[in-house]
Amino acid sequence: MAGSEGREAGFDAFYAATSGRVLGQLYVLTGDRATAEDAVAEAYTRAWQRWALVSAHDAPEAWVRTVASRVAISAWRKARNRLLAHRRAAPAPVDPTRHRADLVALAAALRGIPERQRRAVVLHHLADLPVAEVAREMDVPEGTVKSWLSRARRDLVTALAEPGAAVGHGTLGAERGGT
Repeated sequence: MAGSEGREAGFDAFYAATSGRVLGQLYVLTGDRATAEDAVAEAYTRAWQRWALVSAHDAPEAWVRTVASRVAISAWRKARNRLLAHRRAAPAPVDPTRHRADLVALAAALRGIPERQRRAVVLHHLADLPVAEVAREMDVPEGTVKSWLSRARRDLVTALAEPGAAVGHGTLGAERGGT
């Protein structure tokens, strides 16, 4: 037991004397405190597991610093590789300006239909909710949602088919009283 206690005391003294300095160095190296803390904790864990060898090393602190640096670099590489794999697997990003004119026209046409119909269209076609869920969320019968969707689609087709057509609240849906 005396050997074990001496081993623990030697490691504890080494840790107390060097851990703050190594953490500071790794923080400067990585630029991220959490990453530095994780790497330093792993390095000191490995040093503890090999304390007989590490304590006999010419520069135990340099050994820990080297291990911590390698752990941090390995973590960085793993994160980078995950990101690259994600980018390879992900679909190509859509150019937001590519369909800008269409989006502007659609947004204008949507503003031209009554709010309840617009909300039903957004929930059903953009949020991909089934009619039953749209009805529950809007607290109306399913038949009402179907009617709103039908009217909204008709008015949107008309508004989008005519270049420069008036799309105000008074134009679309005026014949049905704005429902």
